Amino acid sequence: MSIPPDTHTGISAGASGIDIWLLVFPNFMLLDATGPIQVFSTANDEARDAGRAPPYRLHLVADGGGQVASSSGIAVLAEPLPSALPAGGTLVVSGGKLADLPAEGSALLDWVRRADRATARTCGVCTGAFVLARAGLLAGRRAATHWQEMPDLRIQHPDVQVQDDAFTVRDGKFHTSAGISAGMDLALDLIEEDLGRAAALAVARRVVMFLKRPGGQRQFSSGMPPPGQEQGTCAVLTAWLRPRLQHDIEVGAMAEACALSVRTLHRRLRQEAGITPAQLLARLRLDAACQLLERPGMTIKRAARDSGYGTEYNLRRAFSTQLGVLPSEYQSRFA
Repeated sequence: MSIPPDTHTGISAGASGIDIWLLVFPNFMLLDATGPIQVFSTANDEARDAGRAPPYRLHLVADGGGQVASSSGIAVLAEPLPSALPAGGTLVVSGGKLADLPAEGSALLDWVRRADRATARTCGVCTGAFVLARAGLLAGRRAATHWQEMPDLRIQHPDVQVQDDAFTVRDGKFHTSAGISAGMDLALDLIEEDLGRAAALAVARRVVMFLKRPGGQRQFSSGMPPPGQEQGTCAVLTAWLRPRLQHDIEVGAMAEACALSVRTLHRRLRQEAGITPAQLLARLRLDAACQLLERPGMTIKRAARDSGYGTEYNLRRAFSTQLGVLPSEYQSRFA
C-alpha cells in the first residue's frame, strides 16, 4: 500500500534525463541500493528498446568512494561524494542496521543536508528514514520504515509521523519506504511520477513485480512481540489472553485477571504499548489467525474458529480491514 502524495514535484525526465544518487555506507543493506538501481536501470532498458534516450543517470556514491562492503559481505564500487549535487536530481539513501547508520553530528549527515538543498526529491529506503530523520529532514512529516524498526523511529524521532502500514510514503519532496524490497516499490513510484503509469507498469512487468503491491507491510507482522518478550502489564494480560482467544472476553475480566481496575489497565497499556485492552485482544487474535493460516492443510473455517473470530465472515472482515488482504490471499503467500 502506498500513501498518496499531497503535492506533485513537477519532475520530468526531459531531454537530459534525471540524476539518481544512491548513497551507501559501510554495512549498508545490499538490496536497499541494488533493488532500486535495477528498477531504474530497467526503465532505461525499456526506453532504449523503444528507441528513446534513457531517462535516468545512476550514481552509486559513498564517503571517500571505492569499495564499500554491505552487511552481507558483498562489496560495491562507489563514486566519491560530490561536493555539491546539481539541482533537480533525486537522492536515495540506503538503510542498514541501526548501529551502522551515519551518526548524528557526522560529516555524512552534513553532506545529506547539503545535498537535500539541491534535490527535487530526497528518499530513504527502509532504515534510510533514520538517516533523513537524523539529518533533521523529516520533522513534522509522514514517513515509513521497516515494521521492526517503527518503535525505535517513534522513540528516537517523536517529531516524525510514522506510518504503520505503508510500503511507501510521500510527503512533499520526501519519499520513504518499508523494509528492504520495498525500496523497489519506491523506485516504481518515482518512475510512475516521472514517466507515467504505462512506463511504470512496463518496468514492473519486466522485473516481475506488482505495480502496487496488495495490502500493506502489516501483513508481514501482526505487530505483536514473540511470546515471552512482552513486558509489564502487557505481558501479564497477553499470557492470560492467548489460551482464551476463542472466548468472549470483556475488559472487566481482563482487568480482574491483572488485579487492576479497568481504568488502571487502560492507562498502563497505553503507557507500555500505546494500545487499549480491546486492541491488544484484536492483535492477538489476528496474530493467532496468521499463524494458523501458515500451517499446511489449515482451512479458513478452522482458523477463524481457533483464533476467536468464530466465522469466516468475521475473519475476512478483520483481514481486509487490518491487513488489506483476504485470508485466502494471506494463506497463498505464507502457508
